[in-house]
Amino acid sequence: MDPASEVAAPPALSPRPADANRRAGARPVPEQSSEFGHLSLEALRAYRKTLTHEEDQVSYWRRIIQARLDVLRAGTSSGPSHIVDRQHLRPLLTDARMEGARKALVEVGPVDDVPPLPNLAELWERRVDVEDEPAVAALDHDLDVAEKQLSAYRTALHRRIAEATGELIARYREQPTLCLSALPLGPDRQAVLT
Repeated sequence: MDPASEVAAPPALSPRPADANRRAGARPVPEQSSEFGHLSLEALRAYRKTLTHEEDQVSYWRRIIQARLDVLRAGTSSGPSHIVDRQHLRPLLTDARMEGARKALVEVGPVDDVPPLPNLAELWERRVDVEDEPAVAALDHDLDVAEKQLSAYRTALHRRIAEATGELIARYREQPTLCLSALPLGPDRQAVLT
């Protein structure tokens, strides 16, 4: 047999030592927190779902503010073509809509890590003449501050989502059958789980 045609055997794989697993990014095991002790499993899931929905909205609002800032910085005046957009977006930026999910956020955890939110509806509605440099500069500043506030709020939401997810994982690890309660089962099968 020709030595060049021989295929070399692959090197033997050795198991990774436990230290290598830790260095490779093994995550700590989530533990239950007293912060969520007053919430049932269903309430915890609902809380996490509310946070996730709020994060989606905040990300959307942030993109809107960034777009408005981009348009302002480009020096584009807001003519009649923007009226439809303003009318479409006005309901999405109302204080009532923003405060509803925010209340859910602060009811579970401490309020001190939740930054204030800007008045998005006012910022969206504010019109300035592109020739009025002080007005343009003031709006630019206010939009920039609003974008930073939304980013800080989004970061707080991400932290809360991670904490709620960690709590769910801890509960599932402690009682694995709880995972099954998230499945859409009929009443006859739900009885088997309880």
